[in-house]
Amino acid sequence: MRAIRVASAALLGLGALALSAPTALAKGHDHDVTPFAFSVLPSTVAAGGHVTLHVNRDGDCRGPATVRSAVFDTVVLRAGQSWGAATVDRDAKPGAVYRVTFTCDGASGSTDLTIAGGHPRHPMPVPVNPTPVPVTPQRGVHAGEGGSIAGFDLKEIGMGAALIVGSVGAAYHFSRRREENGA
Repeated sequence: MRAIRVASAALLGLGALALSAPTALAKGHDHDVTPFAFSVLPSTVAAGGHVTLHVNRDGDCRGPATVRSAVFDTVVLRAGQSWGAATVDRDAKPGAVYRVTFTCDGASGSTDLTIAGGHPRHPMPVPVNPTPVPVTPQRGVHAGEGGSIAGFDLKEIGMGAALIVGSVGAAYHFSRRREENGA
């Protein structure tokens, strides 16, 4: 009988812990998960400016990669080519955020491109072979929205900890009370 009571208390505590844990799906994903990394550099550019497009060929992107956006012409990176460039439309709305979609070998992923205010006075030439820049992979799960450092809220963390401690304490109390009553 004692094993049943201990198991019940443990299950009640684990249930409370599971119900108080934040879910990774609390916020919708802004980007698709792909088997290859990709990036747009810089991620904020003035209308009429140039962006460098990168596809990491170390992943599962072996064939041609197509990069599309409403703010620049479609760019195709041939198989084996990792870098490309695009010129942002001069009439792009300052402050707007445009989606840039990378498609390679049947997989698609997207990232955002923000348009800064103003137009460049002298458009920069499109780089033919840009200097490699460290790239942060745009893959994997977008988890941690509820308790990440960016949304650090001591009040919510304290309330969550109090709920967990309270539920574990209640489970312990009720298991001890049953034991004392000889049930």
